[in-house]
Parts: sequence; structure tokens; C-alpha cells
Amino acid sequence: MNTVMDKALRTMLDNWEKMKRSEEDEAEEDANQFEASFYALMQEVRNWVDGLEQPPKTLEEAMQLEKIEELVEQLPVEIMLNFETELELIVDGEVREEDERYD
Repeated sequence: MNTVMDKALRTMLDNWEKMKRSEEDEAEEDANQFEASFYALMQEVRNWVDGLEQPPKTLEEAMQLEKIEELVEQLPVEIMLNFETELELIVDGEVREEDERYD
């Protein structure tokens, strides 16, 4: 995995673990940090995909890319659907508006 994407993944995973252990008074802040780090990771994935000589044309093709497979192996199962949804938007060349993101 490239260094920037790897760093974004580590940050997102750290924030995921922090959010899972949150006490009630910290839960909202930790959830917001996780959400921000998830979308930062997805932006790095977008940058990487956009830089490919032959970008994938379908979600299935994208999921078979070695770097995506490496990333997916490390993702918590609870966020796989969100990841796949965002990856499909990337493949389709769409950008999710800020207010359309997951709450």
C-alpha cells in the first residue's frame, strides 16, 4: 500500500478503536473523528485510483486491485458496506456531498 494511504488507514483504524471504547461523554467527538478519518482515507483511495493508468470500471474490478485487497483485509467488517459504497462512487467518478455522508 502506498505510504499516504497506509497512514490514512492507520489513523482511521486508531479512531475506530477509540470510538468503540468511548465513554458516553466522549462518544460524539470520537465518532466525528472516526468519520473524518474514514473520509480522509477514502480521499486517499480516490487520489490513488484517479492516478492509475487504467482505473477500474466497476466495483468488482476495484475490489480485485492488490492495494484495495490489502486495505480491505484490515478493515473492520462493520464498515465494509460503507467502504464499498464509497469505492463505487469513486469508480463511477462521483463525489458525495458533505451533507450526504453517513451520520
